[in-house]
Amino acid sequence: MTMKPALIALGLGALVACGSTTTRLNMPTAAPTLSLRAGMETVVLRDVTLPTYAASDEIALETAPGVITTDGELLFADDPSRAVTLSLSRQMDTILSALVGPEPWPFPGLPDVVVDVRVSEMLGSAVTGNFTLSGQYFIGGDGIDYPNTAHNFAYVVPMPTPDIPGAVAAQGLAITGLAEDISRRLGR
Repeated sequence: MTMKPALIALGLGALVACGSTTTRLNMPTAAPTLSLRAGMETVVLRDVTLPTYAASDEIALETAPGVITTDGELLFADDPSRAVTLSLSRQMDTILSALVGPEPWPFPGLPDVVVDVRVSEMLGSAVTGNFTLSGQYFIGGDGIDYPNTAHNFAYVVPMPTPDIPGAVAAQGLAITGLAEDISRRLGR
């Protein structure tokens, strides 16, 4: 009887030893070049919504026209929605004179303005060598009287290499472009 648990432990140890290493890629961010005075004191960025393929830990790449694949070996370092939300929030906070934070709002009271970003495409293409980030964002007053507005965005950024690491690098540049665009709407 004592031999059976020892054999199971030995078998599990062998399986663990044969396991593969997971490689995760962190999205680099480019420092924003803007500095703007905001027309409000506080801004909350709601959790950014992403298409299913972009919300997965596996990094997607267009490998043929209209064909989106993953290799299953390269993963995002963080949950993609969380990473995009935190990157946008951090960059907008750097650009604007307002206090910018992600959802859930980390401070007491209501923020003055709410920004909601909904991404329809976030994909690198080995076919074109470009990374595309497009969708729509919404700005509305919550703590103050602020006009509700909707804006489309579309960024096409050349990838340094036509592969997954190239797509991740270009994604960081596209996110910075979006942070600057939203900040221009909120700034003066």
